[in-house]
Amino acid sequence: MKNNLVSIIIPCYNQACFIEEALYSVLEQTYTNWECIIVDDGSTDDTKKIAQYWAEKDSRFIYFEKLNGGLSSARNVGISKSKGTFILLLDSDDKYDFSFISKAINILEKDPNCGAVSCWGQKFIKTKRLEIFKPTGGVIEDFLFQNSAIGTSMLRKLCWQEIGGYDEKMKKGYEDWEFYIRLTQKWKVHVIPEVLFFYRQRDDSMRKIAIKNYDKVIKEYIFKKHKDLYVLHYDETIKHFLEEIEINKCSRLKLLNSLDYKIGHFILKPLRWVKSKIS
Repeated sequence: MKNNLVSIIIPCYNQACFIEEALYSVLEQTYTNWECIIVDDGSTDDTKKIAQYWAEKDSRFIYFEKLNGGLSSARNVGISKSKGTFILLLDSDDKYDFSFISKAINILEKDPNCGAVSCWGQKFIKTKRLEIFKPTGGVIEDFLFQNSAIGTSMLRKLCWQEIGGYDEKMKKGYEDWEFYIRLTQKWKVHVIPEVLFFYRQRDDSMRKIAIKNYDKVIKEYIFKKHKDLYVLHYDETIKHFLEEIEINKCSRLKLLNSLDYKIGHFILKPLRWVKSKIS
């Protein structure tokens, strides 16, 4: 291991109640040659107070405040101010296992074809551990129609520079997936088959917002932005959409044949008859 500097970027917007857990997971890393840049994206809570306290306690923690611009903007600002060869992204309400940096940097240093390193993750609420998720990583074909890695991974700063950073127009989620689509056109993403990342499950999380905006984000932006890429992978694209149509068709048939639907249809039938006579 070459002991390269790792820059940990933690964007934060009104997460004062959670950010210390994230910072503790940084402080506990077995790999110690790091700087941690906390990017306050216009918070109105006690984020500044907490971050400055940590910066005073350990000079490796650096606080930077900016006007609110969204997650992609905060990540880009933090990375642009970083000095490390490698970048580790961490959202302010999540945590990494103490061994992650050591394991991830070892892979990046050995494999020049690897642009980013991720791992398996586990959701949690307070002290309760929930389901484990196991992304597979891979190359561009693995990222065309889904995100096959955790969004907050360790990556080469060179990769971020060459592909133009995070897309700051994307403010409704999936900015990490779109970033990987560009990254994996040249590099691969390695996933460590261990649970080393812990994702806080929250009702107002970005992922839940993203799911609500799925069709709009995916169909109206990502696919159009990378039109040439999907044309290049025409057969895979057609297969994907045909399978999606079939899944939707089966889901609708299942709904139509369900007992709840039939009871509801039976109850509403007289009302529909009355409405038709009135109109």
